[in-house]
Amino acid sequence: MAHDLKDVEIEKAQFVFSVYDWEGSGQMDAMDLGNALRALNLNPTIELIGKMGGTQKRGEKKIKFEEFLPIFSQVKKEKEQGCFEDFLECLKLYDKNEDGTMLLAELTHSLTALGERLDDVELENVMKDCMDPEDDDGNIPYAPFLQRLCDHKP
Repeated sequence: MAHDLKDVEIEKAQFVFSVYDWEGSGQMDAMDLGNALRALNLNPTIELIGKMGGTQKRGEKKIKFEEFLPIFSQVKKEKEQGCFEDFLECLKLYDKNEDGTMLLAELTHSLTALGERLDDVELENVMKDCMDPEDDDGNIPYAPFLQRLCDHKP
């Protein structure tokens, strides 16, 4: 698989890869593929990570740097990546008062029931790291939450 990355992108990829090369063996566990790509400011879906060779369990497969570069290049070109504006449009559907807020219960529901669902631990971490407090009516401003979520690195 060839790649068309710039030298600076290759350097960044090398650094990120080295972070996930826990044993210093020149390989990273395929379970870390999604996190490595996210560290390079990409937002691949879980399905895409699987297609690119990512695994759900540690120790099933290793990826060498020479294999990682074309994956990085390919995922960079993918259109199936969400961005802040896309997510904002989705959450506006729940903004009944059209004031930039939505019920915390609806946000929680959308994060656990729609698209690539979060489990309870992931939801708890997202809420802790990205959430503003609810107002007296149980609403939260969703744009700042989304911005922190999109900027958030696990």
